[in-house]
Amino acid sequence: MRKSIQIILAVAVLLLGGATMYFYSQYQKSQTSNASLESASKTTQDQYAQTINAIAEIQDSLNAIAIGDKNMQLEQSNLHQERSMGAPSGQEALERIGLLRASIERSKERISRLESELHHSGLRVTGLQKMIASLREASAEKERQIAELSSQVDTLHTQVGSLTTQVAQVQDTVRARDEAVSERQRELATVYYVANNKTELRKQGVIEAKGGVLGLGKTIRPTARAQESVFTPLNTDEQTVLELPGKRAQVITAQPASSYELRQVNGRMELHILSPQDFRKVRQLVIVTA
Repeated sequence: MRKSIQIILAVAVLLLGGATMYFYSQYQKSQTSNASLESASKTTQDQYAQTINAIAEIQDSLNAIAIGDKNMQLEQSNLHQERSMGAPSGQEALERIGLLRASIERSKERISRLESELHHSGLRVTGLQKMIASLREASAEKERQIAELSSQVDTLHTQVGSLTTQVAQVQDTVRARDEAVSERQRELATVYYVANNKTELRKQGVIEAKGGVLGLGKTIRPTARAQESVFTPLNTDEQTVLELPGKRAQVITAQPASSYELRQVNGRMELHILSPQDFRKVRQLVIVTA
């Protein structure tokens, strides 16, 4: 009987030891599993935090693309400031559009890379997916705005080119008109003169002697036979003093006497025009000198 009890106790001790070993083993496995879960949880939390930070950075980058700011407004009223697109102002607009496009491309690449990283990590969070979808929508909207802005710049290029052509045409017209007016004014202000002694003037057919008796008392007067080449132009708007050869001079054409004066200066005669408007009413000027 005693032996049987001992056997039963021995078996019970063995069973208890085996149970203890089994539960200890399970405990160890549980501890290992908990450590793995904690590590996985920490990794997931880190990935989530990194993803949130990346989304925030991309959102900030998109928000920094201020397409509608005052530096990029290209309204019709500013055409006079953009007359030469391709000069400083126009070139700056094109360069800024290029920078905006490059910034959006970088944001799109970061969004794609972020999606790929989430896919490989196995992290599936509905909120994160919605955030990324929102980023894609914001990026697409920025692209649309830049396309509109680029279209505005192209339109301004066309309008500026047309305005430049119109301005050039107007300037040519004004220049031609001014030249015509100036030429007409020169014509109106110009008289044609000849000054020489009687002998030379007769040879040139500029003067003739009429009237008198027996060669005496003849009146010297201009003829209508003189060639234009013997006359010199004088613009009375620019020159009102004419130096004459000889010590004496006589005007024999019909310029008003009050419109000019003959003066002797340093032994030489000079014709001083006092009233150009009256003086040039007679287009030819003939002066006999001696």
